[in-house]
Amino acid sequence: MLKKRIIPIQLLSNSRLCKTKQFQNPRDVGDPVMSSKVYSNQDADELVLLQIDRIPNAVEVLVSTVKNIAKECFVPLTVGGGIKSLKDAEKLFNAGADKVIVNSSAYSDHKLINRISKLAGVQAIVVGIDAALENNDYSLYSSGASNLEDISLSEHIKNVINAGAGEIFIQSINRDGVMEGYDLELLRKVCSVSSVPVISAGGAGNFHHLHDAFSVGVDAIACGSLFNFGDNNPLRAKAFLKNYGIPLKTI
Repeated sequence: MLKKRIIPIQLLSNSRLCKTKQFQNPRDVGDPVMSSKVYSNQDADELVLLQIDRIPNAVEVLVSTVKNIAKECFVPLTVGGGIKSLKDAEKLFNAGADKVIVNSSAYSDHKLINRISKLAGVQAIVVGIDAALENNDYSLYSSGASNLEDISLSEHIKNVINAGAGEIFIQSINRDGVMEGYDLELLRKVCSVSSVPVISAGGAGNFHHLHDAFSVGVDAIACGSLFNFGDNNPLRAKAFLKNYGIPLKTI
């Protein structure tokens, strides 16, 4: 049985750690290098770093941040934000990223997914999907939830997996930063379609929410607000989940 993973997610703006609510109004919450070092010492299985700035040199800024984090952090780094080419991905791998997340480009350039997969292996390419519940169905958005994509959730998942995606990183726009629990129906839909591991993000407010998400079939949990606000960390999350028999990667 594959072990489940606990993954702190860190949003980056102006090379600083920030938090958003429903993808809006980012606020500064600290130094990403320091927080990454702390997470590394708290038994995080991986770290997700997402650059949310929509600027021309987004990847170059992200490369600098990743290099600084990689010097202090000794868990795998999954990095995304503004990746538009194989060269962008190569820069991030060379900076210390173990995996890259492609989101917006995955809608228009399936060949990019395939190229990254061939370069670094299927396990190194993650496709991010930002979904919002609208009119009793899920709409997909790109470019930081500013651009509506004309494709269904299931079709997009199938397309990117066929193109070479090794994991799906699904975020609920509605639940982002709200801390009221994951959108379990969204997670069920994604898990029912995906033949590759699924990482859920957006909504965790307590450890019970993690258990709920694992119960519907996800392979990993990405947490932001849960670990940023309050006295919670990956070690405590794993101790809680162990009581429910969740097969964790390390404990």
